[in-house]
Amino acid sequence: MAFIDIFAEEDKHGDQQEETVWLFSEEGKEEPNMVEESGDEPEGDKLTVKIPETAHQISTDSWFQASFVLTTGINSVFVLGYSGTIMVPLGWVGGVVGLLLATAISLHANILVAKLHEFEGKRHIRYRELAAQIYGRDAYYVTWALQYVNLFMINLGYLILGGSALKACYVLFNEEHTMKLPHFIAIEGLVCILFAVLTPHLSSLRIWLGCSTVLSLIYIVVACVLATNDGLNAPPRDYTVHWESTTDRIFTTIGASANLVFAFNTGMLPEIQATVRQPAVRNMMKALYFQFSVGVVPMYAVTFIGYWAYGSSTPTYLLNSTSGPVWVKAAANLSGFLQSVIALHIFASPAYEYLDTKFGVHGSSLKLKNIAFRTAARGSYLLVSTLVSALLPFLGDFETLTGALSTFPLTFILANHMYLVAKTKQNKLSSPRRFWHWVNVGFFGLMSLAATIAGIRLIAVDSKAYHIFADV
Repeated sequence: MAFIDIFAEEDKHGDQQEETVWLFSEEGKEEPNMVEESGDEPEGDKLTVKIPETAHQISTDSWFQASFVLTTGINSVFVLGYSGTIMVPLGWVGGVVGLLLATAISLHANILVAKLHEFEGKRHIRYRELAAQIYGRDAYYVTWALQYVNLFMINLGYLILGGSALKACYVLFNEEHTMKLPHFIAIEGLVCILFAVLTPHLSSLRIWLGCSTVLSLIYIVVACVLATNDGLNAPPRDYTVHWESTTDRIFTTIGASANLVFAFNTGMLPEIQATVRQPAVRNMMKALYFQFSVGVVPMYAVTFIGYWAYGSSTPTYLLNSTSGPVWVKAAANLSGFLQSVIALHIFASPAYEYLDTKFGVHGSSLKLKNIAFRTAARGSYLLVSTLVSALLPFLGDFETLTGALSTFPLTFILANHMYLVAKTKQNKLSSPRRFWHWVNVGFFGLMSLAATIAGIRLIAVDSKAYHIFADV
């Protein structure tokens, strides 16, 4: 199956000058060809997918900035839910061992994807392009669908969490509770729209990544300190894992396993790696090592301390259980709300990049035309996301289903199989290594299927207990 890549040369004003089209035959040989700007495809089956040059910045960021993009995701406001969604269903042994294993296998899988970034001498700035280069046309669309589902559902989670954090801040000062969770999700969505309009692309997050780190430290440190104080002054906690039946035990455990892999993976590593300057592979490896060493420490701390302090009664939003000065809890909740806005922008950036590139956004991001387009396109995307989040605000279920439907396939199944196929073509894999990658593909394929069933079951159960626009 052939593949096409288009490299567009731009002048210093960002105006497109020329498109060079490269056709890749089944043998992998490059055949230069020129096509007209009308986009008409040449006859034959060589030209299968048209890949445009991105409208966003690439190859401009240091590995350190990329590492902060990754750690912003891993230490986002989602960490305040891991004590309840991972530790409570798995207990001490399952939770600790599971988190350590998830860290190791996630690092391994992300390294595989990072090493394929310049496969066959070309830099692949989108996950779907990399898949198409290895498998062919169909993989382009399948990978894009999986990635879109993954990122869309992660964004739903950020909207729910941001709304929950804002609501938690509100109830500290208002006992009447006249505003409900859907109202705060709507406020979160509006702020996200404003931020999306003012932040044109992923590389422009520079100063905001520093703000995100400070905000993350605020709610993580506050949650750890308050939970530790509660734990020291509380009677012995119950750490028993409670199940209503054997079936409930199986599905709950599987669902928590999906949450484990959800905690460490973005599903958009090539898009993040595209922002890194050369040598892209070496710099991305540095960013990954930073993410999975220094970056995981805060997440581990708040997850384990939260469960230690409250045991099996730990909620899915940790700050709802902590006791302490009102102003301290308010600051933590407000920082969680603000950080969710920044983190959401990271995971929405592939959709933004697609829209900007598809509809020909060029030139300065401050041009009135470009501002108007971002407002309309990104505003529409976030309005739909906000509506869905308010309709079904079941955070733990979204984590489970996201891990099942897309995180498992994108991060583990596809990563291992792409690496297997790519390196087998180059005769660079020994038999034991090929066997290892096939074991990963088979195991995570079964886990994905099981976790999907578990996630759908959880949503079905919660849908019976809660109505739409529930105030959970």
